[in-house]
Amino acid sequence: MAASPRLAILVVLLAASSALAAAQKAKAKPASGPAGAADALPPTDVNKALKDDQFSEFKQLLHDTRVDTQINAQLTDSYNGLTIFAPTNDAFDKLKAGVLNGLSPQDQIQLVLYCVLPRFYSLSMLGTLNGKVNTQGSGHDGPYRYDIKRAGNNVNISTGVNSMLLGSPVSKDFPLAVYPVDKVPLPYELFGPKPPTPAPAPAPAPTKSKTKKKHKKSTGIAEPPVADDSTASDEDKKSAAVPGAGVARWVAAALAAAVVGSLF
Repeated sequence: MAASPRLAILVVLLAASSALAAAQKAKAKPASGPAGAADALPPTDVNKALKDDQFSEFKQLLHDTRVDTQINAQLTDSYNGLTIFAPTNDAFDKLKAGVLNGLSPQDQIQLVLYCVLPRFYSLSMLGTLNGKVNTQGSGHDGPYRYDIKRAGNNVNISTGVNSMLLGSPVSKDFPLAVYPVDKVPLPYELFGPKPPTPAPAPAPAPTKSKTKKKHKKSTGIAEPPVADDSTASDEDKKSAAVPGAGVARWVAAALAAAVVGSLF
């Protein structure tokens, strides 16, 4: 009989525990119906966030470049979330003809990634940045950037090539914020003015051959006068042609002196 009260207490405790577990499970279970299920799931699919028809061209570009797959993977695994500046169809219509087709496949990817910021920003958070902000796009000189500043109750983003105000967000829950823009953001690195092509270097002066240098050096040495040498050689030749000519002249002079002396 003593065990009966203890058994009764155990049964009551078990019943209370079961009731508490059921209540907690019911509280954690999302509300029934499509709306309740949508509210319970965070936005991790960029294509669903861009469901409006005004983004059809941007969605096609995301699909063609496979950037949508990359974004969805980041939304699932990232703790920082993402922010997208989504150009509308009207924004693409404002582009000059052939702009997108003139880009290489890699540059098209960078153009799309330029529309993505590597973390979640609410509109109020964007308004406090007031400076350069990195994007997912990048090039040889590092990440492509925006210059973001508050403009009244809105936010202005500038690429250095064009600028625009943000529209009302179509996705504002973490981990994905999406803001429509009425222009396609054009990164300065791809669409900014290109530096002038440097002028070609002047052709090097022709090198002088060693033989010419030796010739110039040899012609620079003074030579003996030709005229003096020729005169001396002529006299030497005459002297050599008449052997004893000098002695004969002295003999003739002596005889002439003797003849003159005999006359007196």
